[in-house]
Amino acid sequence: MRIEGIGAFAPRDARDAEEWARLAAFCAQHGLAAFSRDPWIGGHVTASGAVLSPDGGALVLLHHRKLDRWLQPGGHCDGIADARFVALREVCEETGLARVRLLSEAVYDIDIHEIPARGDEPAHLHYDVRFLMQAEAGNLTVSDESHAVAWVRLTELERHTRAESVLRLRARL
Repeated sequence: MRIEGIGAFAPRDARDAEEWARLAAFCAQHGLAAFSRDPWIGGHVTASGAVLSPDGGALVLLHHRKLDRWLQPGGHCDGIADARFVALREVCEETGLARVRLLSEAVYDIDIHEIPARGDEPAHLHYDVRFLMQAEAGNLTVSDESHAVAWVRLTELERHTRAESVLRLRARL
């Protein structure tokens, strides 16, 4: 099944199938607004990259400034209804990498998670669409959205995070 602006996804298990169905229903209900940053519709699509090092043995993670957690690079679509493009853009902006390539056009993973209320913005969901990528050129550089950015060996992910959503990126390999 394909979702316009997101692409195709092959669920591997019941969790995957449920997340895909929730994402499809959200996009069908809200159309292009699903890609906006409007929390008042209950959430929005975000896009991120599981970026492998050139040797394939590490993932790039950044220590997110606002969330104080190690995560894969990614962000809001901000009205751009092309999750693949947004994921590539966010990866380059947040890591300093000069060139990354998609290892597949298909969606790699989906993670729907709640963002708590902040200021006058209500709690809402991020429908995070993730793509598998590999770095080809550039050096890691910390952006103003992060405290740090690093290549984390796949065997050492637990030293940086216990978050199931991040560990799942390795498990899918």
